[in-house]
Amino acid sequence: MKKPTLVILAAGMGSRYGGMKQIDGVGNHGEPIIEFSIYDAKEAGFEKVVLIIRKEHEEAFRKALTDKVSQHMEVDFAYQDMQNIPEGFTVPEGREKPWGTTHALLACKGVVNEPFAIINADDFYGKDAYKVIYNYLTTEVSDGNYAMVGYPCINTLTENGTVTRGICEKDENGYLTAITEIQKIALQDGKPVYLDGEEWKPLEDDTLVSMNFWGFTPKIFDDCEPIFASFLEKNIDKNPMKCEHVIPTAIGDLVKDKKCSVKVLASKDKWFGVTYREDKPGVVERIQKMKDDGIYPDQLW
Repeated sequence: MKKPTLVILAAGMGSRYGGMKQIDGVGNHGEPIIEFSIYDAKEAGFEKVVLIIRKEHEEAFRKALTDKVSQHMEVDFAYQDMQNIPEGFTVPEGREKPWGTTHALLACKGVVNEPFAIINADDFYGKDAYKVIYNYLTTEVSDGNYAMVGYPCINTLTENGTVTRGICEKDENGYLTAITEIQKIALQDGKPVYLDGEEWKPLEDDTLVSMNFWGFTPKIFDDCEPIFASFLEKNIDKNPMKCEHVIPTAIGDLVKDKKCSVKVLASKDKWFGVTYREDKPGVVERIQKMKDDGIYPDQLW
């Protein structure tokens, strides 16, 4: 089996954050979260990383990140281009927003030809998560038999606003049975709640959520192409400026239609990330503490 690759979703616009948070420094030497993710992945056994970016951001990524990382890992780019949509569709005039993470995933077709893990650029998943997914990708993965690393909902929330999460259900054997994207989840008095219509309803602390940490084979590209085309057909006229399709929704459809199985892997680490600019000081503090505690060296490379 080919050695697995780490793929990183880094083409988002960071509208809630207000800037290119993918390469915004959080370490004391200006390291972005994505650099810690690559470091953890290398320690787990990954030797190649592919960043999904917008072509116009390549120079910024090279300068801030990949010129340094490429001395230690093989680095490649895949480009999410808003114009690159299935035949028969036209990009609405004035649209600036990318089409979402399913479209970003499809940008890897032809670039990634081996089993791979895919993650968000701005999420800190913890060292254990990379070991768990690497083990799966080197021992168990096959076409149509995928995996995700799940986190307890309470470990994935911010005090600075609402977040979107894929709420997951699994069977007694630990396989995903359903995944539902919920747009507004928040912390109220230290407890998770979600907006249902106009009413906030409670969620259990340990509700399993997807943080976009998946293990796939390249077959996922063929699996997702018809799903993305169908989404455009239903939504491009209805919501031309903002409609987008995300990986958890695609996987939910595939699971529902029994076109794949997804093993739910657990990580003992606590997730954190920078959804909002107000999240950054807390992340900077936690990263520094991990360096002080020897979990990371002062200079990563």
